[in-house]
Amino acid sequence: MKYVLSWEDNFDHDGAPNPEKWRFETGGHGFGNGEEQYYTDKLENAFIEQGILNIVARKEDFENRHYTSAKLTTKGIRTMCHGKIEVTAKLPKGGGTWPAIWILGENIREVGWPECGEVDIMEHVGNNPGSIHFSLHSKNRNFRIGNQQTFFFTQEDVCDTFHEYGMDWDKDSISFIFDKKTMATFRRKENDGVEEWPFNHGYYLIMNLALGGCWGGNIDDSIFPATMQIKSVKVWERRDVD
Repeated sequence: MKYVLSWEDNFDHDGAPNPEKWRFETGGHGFGNGEEQYYTDKLENAFIEQGILNIVARKEDFENRHYTSAKLTTKGIRTMCHGKIEVTAKLPKGGGTWPAIWILGENIREVGWPECGEVDIMEHVGNNPGSIHFSLHSKNRNFRIGNQQTFFFTQEDVCDTFHEYGMDWDKDSISFIFDKKTMATFRRKENDGVEEWPFNHGYYLIMNLALGGCWGGNIDDSIFPATMQIKSVKVWERRDVD
C-alpha cells in the first residue's frame, strides 16, 4: 500500500481562492441545520493573505440573513475515493461559530442526504470551546436519528494555534487523525451494506464556517469578524501495490 499526493493547496497567492481548486457554495436557506449565515462569494468572506486562507464570518445584513460567511468546496472539480486528507487550520473563537472540514458524496443530487454519505473530519462549536468532533453519517446511522458513529476529544488551544486535521480512508475503515496521531477508527461491520457504509464512491471536500443553527447555538454578536484560517490542504490517493 502506498499514498500518492493527488493535489494540494498551500495558498501561496494573495487574493481570491484559486477557482481551479475551489468553488463557492452560496445561499442563505439554513442548509438543513437552521444556520443563520448567508454564504457569499465575496472576497471579504474568503481571501488569501500571506499564505493563509481566511474564511471570515461577519455581522452584516445580506439578502435574507443578518450574517455572512463562506463555504468552499471541490464539487465538480475534484473528488476522491480512499486515501488521506490533511488540513492545517486554526479555528475561530466565539459563541455561535461552527467551523467544519468534511467530505460529502458526489451523488447527493441523485440519492439525497444522508444516503450519499458524509464524513466530518473536524467540527467545532464555539459554545463548547476546544471540543473537536469526528463523525460518519449514512442512511441508517446519522445525527437525525441520533446513532451516528462519532468521537470527540478536547484540545484547548485549537482557536489559538494551527493544528492538522486529517482522515485515512479505505474500503472498510475510516480513521481520524489529529496532528499525525490517530484518534479514532470506525470500521465497516460484516453485514453493513450501502445504507450503513456508503463510503466507497467519490466524495468532494468542503470547508466552511457556519453560524448558529441546531448545533452552533446562540450567536455572540461581540465576536465579529470571526475567522477560520487554513494554511494548507493535501489530498493523497491510496494505491495498492504488489
